[in-house]
Amino acid sequence: MKALVLAGGSGSRMRPITHTSAKQLVPVANKPVLYYGLESIAEAGVREVGIVVGDTAAEIESAVGDGSRFGLDVTYLPQEAPLGLAHAVRIARDYLGDDDFVMYLGDNFLVGGISALVGRFRENRPDAQIMLTRVSDPRAFGVVELDPHGRVIGLEEKPKRPKSDFALVGVYMFTARVHDAVSRLKPSWRGELEITDAIQELVDSGRRVDSTVVSGYWKDTGNVADMLEVNRLVLDGVEADCSGEVRSSELIGRVVIEKGATVTGSRIVGPVVVAAGTRIRDSYIGPFTSIDSDCEVVDSEVEYSIVLRGASIAGVRRVERSLIGREVEVTSTPRTLRAHRLVLGDHSRVQVGS
Repeated sequence: MKALVLAGGSGSRMRPITHTSAKQLVPVANKPVLYYGLESIAEAGVREVGIVVGDTAAEIESAVGDGSRFGLDVTYLPQEAPLGLAHAVRIARDYLGDDDFVMYLGDNFLVGGISALVGRFRENRPDAQIMLTRVSDPRAFGVVELDPHGRVIGLEEKPKRPKSDFALVGVYMFTARVHDAVSRLKPSWRGELEITDAIQELVDSGRRVDSTVVSGYWKDTGNVADMLEVNRLVLDGVEADCSGEVRSSELIGRVVIEKGATVTGSRIVGPVVVAAGTRIRDSYIGPFTSIDSDCEVVDSEVEYSIVLRGASIAGVRRVERSLIGREVEVTSTPRTLRAHRLVLGDHSRVQVGS
């Protein structure tokens, strides 16, 4: 069995962050989202992985390399434009050959991994196995319609009038039969080759399509609110570890201060992760905040936020529910009492007034 990981999307919902960085590499608890997916694939016993890449190919390749750090053998598959999930399967045809494969969207986050799902697929070997979850607004997802017995009878991508509240989770498993279905597809009204249409082809031709309702937590980390929520979830599971230098400070709860980080005259309430090389002075860092390497936070308050590598925040009251990009500088004129909600692209320069 192989894996096909999709990492070629443009990340338009995450702009301005994704103007200068691949959306799959935005960190959750200081680790890129893509890494969690690759680790799940390796834990499921899959070793050969094809990664579909687009405009951010160089950045993805630099971050993942040959895959050996994950116990994987990675091959990169260039996609000229993001023309749909089924288009990614089409361009990967030669790589996949006649092998079964799991398709994993690189910006999706699934708690608990996929080992049990892969095991069920290997045991039963349906032509397709899809994962479902109930959502409040199905119009933003691929939607699946089930009959009274729970069998898949219909699929539609981002329908204006959904027939159910079951959305497709971004993890799919297929046998080689899917390639015939993909080869017959025509672009949808969105101009893309839809994987929902390919699965519908399998259903219509009498092939076996199994579905499983995901019991664990799943998120498509395609926007800032979802990124912050996933960051909260991961941080909620960290264990306290103070390997860095802490002086005249108070650490409360599950706080991780990595070796090489320094905290002076500050109060940190976990769960919080502070990466190596970061300096925090005379500040308050609140729960569910991750601060990447080589950052600086001085005389400021930060809570429920993600701060990327090399950013600095000085004299700001208060930053919350924010995603701060790489090398961003946030400063303040005289003390402000209102909270600030910021989504800043890499290398931004922001001055917050009173």
